[in-house]
Amino acid sequence: MYVTISSEQANNARPLRSASKQPTPIAKAFKAGANLYFEGDRVERIYQVCSGVLRLTRLLEDGRRQVIAFGFPGDIVGFPCDGRYHTDCDVLTEARLQAYHLSALEGESGNPELHKELLQAALREISAMQDHFMMLGRKSAIEKVASFLCVLTERMSRDTGPRNQAFLPMSRSDIADFLGLTTETVSRTLSQLRKRGIIAINNIHTIMVLQPQALFGLSQGHEGMDCPTKPDLHGLARAC
Repeated sequence: MYVTISSEQANNARPLRSASKQPTPIAKAFKAGANLYFEGDRVERIYQVCSGVLRLTRLLEDGRRQVIAFGFPGDIVGFPCDGRYHTDCDVLTEARLQAYHLSALEGESGNPELHKELLQAALREISAMQDHFMMLGRKSAIEKVASFLCVLTERMSRDTGPRNQAFLPMSRSDIADFLGLTTETVSRTLSQLRKRGIIAINNIHTIMVLQPQALFGLSQGHEGMDCPTKPDLHGLARAC
């Protein structure tokens, strides 16, 4: 969900209950624009993304919005905070989600295998969140956008064809609110990358990465076209 999330979770995405003898819940389809839950709602279920993209947001008291994270296939959303959701969650693209009741984690009747897997998922999320905060505080605008494109190419390219094609289901303002930038800065940075021949913008929702080496280098703070580490578009996320 974060700029730093690794490819392992996405590539090994499977129902969490697969190791259990109990039947796997049936994934449910959600249309784009649907609200999954709201901040402050009591948590009854957590969700694993089977397909599609989710957006997790919070509003400040003055009405400003912060995009906390995006939910990609393989991600789990809805972990409770004092028994309640701590973000809003809506569906950006048509999605299939697998729901798990909290009862699977509580009491003697809880599923210990599921509990263990969810605990590991929560720990991965905490680690990725810490890395994301470091990125927000230390990286420049071009480093943030380059890191975001590296991860998005990895997470979304399997369903969109070529490995170097990044599908952007979110708006420029979503990206800005996620990276701590203005919408104008995001648009200007994408234009700079296009002019340098690093990416090509096919349309508002599709970007082709023409020079992955250069894009990865920028994500690491290397302004030149060369990067000391050979990039792999399906293994860039942790480094970004």
